[in-house]
Amino acid sequence: MEVILKETVDHLGLEGDVVKVKPGFARNFLIPGKKAVPADKSNLAVLEQEREAIAARRARQKQEAEEMVKRLAGATITIAQRVGEENKLFGSVTSADIAAKLAELGIVVDRKTILLPEPIKTAGETKVPVKVGYQVTGEITVKVVPLESEAQP
Repeated sequence: MEVILKETVDHLGLEGDVVKVKPGFARNFLIPGKKAVPADKSNLAVLEQEREAIAARRARQKQEAEEMVKRLAGATITIAQRVGEENKLFGSVTSADIAAKLAELGIVVDRKTILLPEPIKTAGETKVPVKVGYQVTGEITVKVVPLESEAQP
């Protein structure tokens, strides 16, 4: 089944693309979620009329993604956690923790865009990729340091 994408869908295509998908995927996910419309004559005619607007939106989104990559390029965040033997953390640092720290720096990203393969469980420095747009990924540095306990008298 061919559909016209109304928005960018990961691993499928960009807004305005005509793609071939399985009928169940279109019927159960894309069309009810207003992510796509069937590729019939009337919808293809509407697509042709909106091509310039779609191209302008894509260019704007790409520019915004590139600006976000520049902001993320120098970002280093430090997270203090309780540390046990061999620099292992009590608990872990997750993408939600990283998103919260980035928000404190004024960089707002969704935790789902932080491509952390598994939670960080050791102290140290880790490079973490952040997906900022379709096919555009930035990278931040996350430093996990031991939490300074209160001084004992």
